[in-house]
Amino acid sequence: MTAREGSLEAPTRHPLDWRNPDFYDADKLDKELERVYEICHGCRRCVNLCTAFPTLFDLVDESSTMEVDGVDKKDYWKVVDQCYLCDMCYMTKCPYVPPHEWNVDFPHLMLRAKAVKFRSEGARFRDRLLSSTDALGKLATIPVVVQTVNAMNKVPLARGVMQSVLGVAKARELPDYASRKFRPNAATSRTHAVKDGKNTPGKVAIYATCYVNYNEPGIGNDLLAILEHNAIPYVIVEKEACCGMPKLELGDLETVAKHKEINIPPLARLAREGYAILTPVPSCTLMFKQELPLMFPDDADVKAVQDAMFDPFEYFVLRNKDGLLKTDFKGGLGKVSYHIPCHSRVQNMGQKTREMLQAIPGTEVTTIERCAGHDGTWGVKTEYYANSMKIGRPVFRQMAEPSPDWVSSDCPIAGRHILQGMREGDAAGHARKAHPITLLRTAYGV
Repeated sequence: MTAREGSLEAPTRHPLDWRNPDFYDADKLDKELERVYEICHGCRRCVNLCTAFPTLFDLVDESSTMEVDGVDKKDYWKVVDQCYLCDMCYMTKCPYVPPHEWNVDFPHLMLRAKAVKFRSEGARFRDRLLSSTDALGKLATIPVVVQTVNAMNKVPLARGVMQSVLGVAKARELPDYASRKFRPNAATSRTHAVKDGKNTPGKVAIYATCYVNYNEPGIGNDLLAILEHNAIPYVIVEKEACCGMPKLELGDLETVAKHKEINIPPLARLAREGYAILTPVPSCTLMFKQELPLMFPDDADVKAVQDAMFDPFEYFVLRNKDGLLKTDFKGGLGKVSYHIPCHSRVQNMGQKTREMLQAIPGTEVTTIERCAGHDGTWGVKTEYYANSMKIGRPVFRQMAEPSPDWVSSDCPIAGRHILQGMREGDAAGHARKAHPITLLRTAYGV
């Protein structure tokens, strides 16, 4: 009897059994990789998503048997290295995700493989450095150091040295570091009455994120201005470390757990005090909504934070449904090419940013729902840079087609990557990059 294809049941994800010694057993990992690779080989729906699946299918097709059993198990890792855990195969393509009996969760299998490799081999200095976003940000934003770092990141000779020594692609445009960090300079909320809605708490706690704190504090300041304009009282989370996503993608699960021990206690306290918790970067939001709850399924504090966590535009749209969001926009934005990041799509909240931007009079939004290919530190690395641009090429083309005034993505790194790709294709025109939060503040005129 053949297994059914697909399911009418809602997809689900099983907790990540990362504390179990079997999770790190190399032989058991190989057997599971072979099982899932065999299923993927027989299906091939995911061939156009990224470079992980074409790598797998080429290995199979070029093997002596043209089946998975003909692939050298050492070559399994070529597939793992191409996966940057965007989750799109799980979310949009695979008909065999749980509760299907075949129980295929390709991204979490790749995560397990990365964790096994990290535990047995560690990681190169470059990967440890790039994934230490908090430590790197604190160092790079020291006065005088910040000007030097930003200048050197734009000098071709220095970038050539970075590529040869560290393996950071010299062609990749890197974000500047800020001379004034977000957290210590964030404006204090005025006193406003707390107005809870049916769908939303009436007060907000901001988890700043490493990127907003050290690279683009303007995004955080724009978010505070929007909350202030809507008379929503807010606080900045008193203590935070990196959410752990860069270390998760590296397979360094023990460091993820250490970051969780710093972040969760103050966040859980705020959650229990009735705050909505907002994070301006989708990967960080996803970390608290999905990955940490799957790593720590029995932790009540993690669950409390998960329940209180909102994407900013998810919060704004729900606030609007509660009749508690102002729509006194002062001007339109013109043409906006808006990209939905993978880590926003994984949150299963719908296209909330698009909904909000389209509600602004005089604004025409073109929405692109496809992986742009950068994914955190993956697209920065020399060996993956060309693939990241290849994956992003359809997005670059589609974003450029309307001749937009603005190029925007909830993921600020993806936004920069997309505009770089548009420029390299001579298709950027007069478009400028801005985060959707910045665009919303612009529309409010505050």
